[in-house]
Amino acid sequence: MIKTDNRVTDVNIAYIGGGSMGWAWGLMSDLATEEQMSGTVRLYDIDAEAAKRNEKIGLRLQKNAGVKSHWDYKAVGSLQEALTGTDFVVISILPATFDQMETDVHLPEKYGIYQAVGDTVGPGGLVRALRTIPMYVEIAEAIKKWAPEAWVINYTNPMTLCTRTLYEVFPQIKAFGCCHEVFGTQDLLKSALADIEGIEAPHRRDIKVNVLGINHFTWLDKATYEGRDLFPVYRKFVEKYYESGFEKTAKGHWLNDFFSSANRVKFDLFKRYGIIAAAGDRHLAEFCPPWYLKDPDTASSWMFSLTPVSWRKTNLVERREKGNRLISGEETFELKLTGEDGILQMKAIVGLGDFVTNVNLPNYGQISNLPMGAVVETNAVFSRNNVRPVNAGALPDDVQSLVYRHVVNQETTLKAALKKDKDLAFRAFANDPLMTASLRDAWQLFIEMLQATKAYLPGWNLDQSAMHPGKASCPSGRK
Repeated sequence: MIKTDNRVTDVNIAYIGGGSMGWAWGLMSDLATEEQMSGTVRLYDIDAEAAKRNEKIGLRLQKNAGVKSHWDYKAVGSLQEALTGTDFVVISILPATFDQMETDVHLPEKYGIYQAVGDTVGPGGLVRALRTIPMYVEIAEAIKKWAPEAWVINYTNPMTLCTRTLYEVFPQIKAFGCCHEVFGTQDLLKSALADIEGIEAPHRRDIKVNVLGINHFTWLDKATYEGRDLFPVYRKFVEKYYESGFEKTAKGHWLNDFFSSANRVKFDLFKRYGIIAAAGDRHLAEFCPPWYLKDPDTASSWMFSLTPVSWRKTNLVERREKGNRLISGEETFELKLTGEDGILQMKAIVGLGDFVTNVNLPNYGQISNLPMGAVVETNAVFSRNNVRPVNAGALPDDVQSLVYRHVVNQETTLKAALKKDKDLAFRAFANDPLMTASLRDAWQLFIEMLQATKAYLPGWNLDQSAMHPGKASCPSGRK
């Protein structure tokens, strides 16, 4: 990197998962509209052709009107080539394919277990983690070897366990996980302030919040606007919209958008616990007992959708077609800010001004009543070559009891993945709040899900004869 006055040039970014047709395009757009940085993005993907397509899209993007900085895009063939000499590593991968995600999300439905997302907790989140952790072991080892001083930004889910694995393998890594769920809650508080008090905050960042919890199960115990406590405002807002829900979606109604909700789960959790749940309802519901996810009708009554993987598959085809149009020039790349904080974080780290936002980091004590070393989500101060978590305090006891269970399950899942231990993994699987099946059925489901993703579980003992339902209804033959 070269810093001159108020600008940094020759920034090198390694993008692992550089064939992405979502996050990668968003990063391209954010970089193109950033005036104070320029440099090179090396795109690495196990699907080399996908990375090459994004190279072409990124280079064509430079010709767009409105581009404010120059970035070269280069598809590379190895992690070593991507990482050597890089300043930042961005990780955004799909662990396996949507075929595996389809079994993660929908196979449990056979046993009466429903998931809205299936990428973080619940049976789907755990099995996704088991195949993701080995990938992150490989990535962490590569970073340790070829880019030990680089800053690493993770966007992949399960966010907590991806970030935790990086630190487990390479404790000195400079990594953090980024998630935009809190941003949506800041926007909701902004709407509450306008609706209840008629005060229009200019931007969601003007809503100052104290963040504590774990990814997708984050909470706010303080929220202010220009020093004014927003909890009384939010309480009135919740009372007003508890039954009808409140939504702002470009598609007009939560029923028309698999990623929207009417925030009724958030409202209910606020009424239960007195602090603000700060993730989307689809995620929050999965961390709780099946209060909101007993079945599709229950989810509908709380005004959020279960996202079918069939939709994701259809959307993938549409994005591939769009990629082809962008490469041919038939469609122009639309420069549009994503609202993510990644570029602002990079700017702070290279010395272009301090910045505060929520990120996922190991617990150094920033949340006093969660285990040390577990990855937690709080605010952090970004400054030149430094990311310092903010002391967020403690979760209320009743909320802590909900969160702690998941922290223990996540730590157990990590150990199981590293040891390739089915029985240990099953302990976390059976201990998840959504697991309402009998122990016998839970074991059968677990085995079916492992079989469906066995291609991504190298070294695991998945001998068919040892798993016949009549012989292995419970781990190790225990009843």
